[in-house]
Amino acid sequence: SRFFIDGRGRGLVGGSECLIDHKPFRELDGITGHAVRALYLNCGATDLYMETGDKSLLETLERLWRSMARRRMYVTGGVGSRHVCESFGDDYELPNVRAYAETCAAVANVMWNWRMLLALGEARFADVMELAMYNGALSGISLDGRHYFYCNPLADRGRGRRQPWFSCACCPTNIVRMLASVPGYMYSTSGEGLWVHLYAESEAAIDVAGREVRVVQRTRYPWDGDVELTLELEGSLEFSLFARIPGWCDGAEVLVNGREVEAEAAPGSYFELRRVWRSGDRVEVRLPMAVRLVVSHPHVLCNACRAAITRGPIVYCLEQVDNPEFDVWDVALLSDEPLEAEYVPGLLGGVVVVRGWGVVVDREAWGDGLYLPLDRAPKAARRVRVTAIPYYAWANRVPGPMITWVMLARSALLC
Repeated sequence: SRFFIDGRGRGLVGGSECLIDHKPFRELDGITGHAVRALYLNCGATDLYMETGDKSLLETLERLWRSMARRRMYVTGGVGSRHVCESFGDDYELPNVRAYAETCAAVANVMWNWRMLLALGEARFADVMELAMYNGALSGISLDGRHYFYCNPLADRGRGRRQPWFSCACCPTNIVRMLASVPGYMYSTSGEGLWVHLYAESEAAIDVAGREVRVVQRTRYPWDGDVELTLELEGSLEFSLFARIPGWCDGAEVLVNGREVEAEAAPGSYFELRRVWRSGDRVEVRLPMAVRLVVSHPHVLCNACRAAITRGPIVYCLEQVDNPEFDVWDVALLSDEPLEAEYVPGLLGGVVVVRGWGVVVDREAWGDGLYLPLDRAPKAARRVRVTAIPYYAWANRVPGPMITWVMLARSALLC
């Protein structure tokens, strides 16, 4: 790892920004270059920091993480906005229709954030890892597991379809590798105790301070935020259990053996439970999942006056098949109307859909023109019921338009 990191900026591979050879690694001021290779390089640099304690590497990695997560990452956790060099773009350059957002890059985002999580123990890394896993990466594989996306746009006119294979077949094998790795991302241990990073119906046997502790999770996450963890062990053992409280969650509660713990479960943190644990002890983590409208930084110009729908770790989109009465590119959400979540067991393998109200833009007002004076633009339109599905599940049925960033309206007036 040291050779490939310290060799950057010397022209060993041509000196290009695409190959991240345009300057020394420690002098990088922002995430750049081929998105997959950049994040793999960061994985190696994080591993090297863990082995050597080189603080200059950590400072660089923190700088690159902020550049990516705060200015160059899609709402799905996907990365890489340019088709040229399959690369990161400039700050806030996040086109939707032309998003590259390679499946491999989302997988690499999971891998790098896992390493940063192990290095620093901060929930922000687990949040991004989970976001990319459920959205930017999972969209890369069909529900039947036989078809794949190389690129993952956030808007489409119905042409995007997963393929059975590619001549460059990195994405199909990479998403399968990631899915097989998920059990290893759920927990970790430290000298303090046991860390719970991800929630899913599961059972695990974990070495904690030289003793085997079995953890049984019962939950319907990510559709429901109620999680029950039951510990099974011989005798008793004192350690801390750290339960992740996701950054999107307000009002979380933690209970031990039915009693609420009187301490703040702050969003974007790990809730520490220090005690002597015995077999049968039960921890309940209650994570309210409100439906939210998320807006972009104003410099993401293509998302101006638009919002994305999220619930828990899941990002949603509108797909034409669920909204047959209008073109999903023409609808504006009524943001002052309630959004309702409903679990539909027979849809797309069983998903929570989000329903709300919107108004449809009257395209006929433009005729065959491209622009209109503001005073002649339509101010109101037909009111319609809107249904959104998880983004990862789009393009599994009949082809049709899809959109993630939906126009906004208030009280039937377009924003």
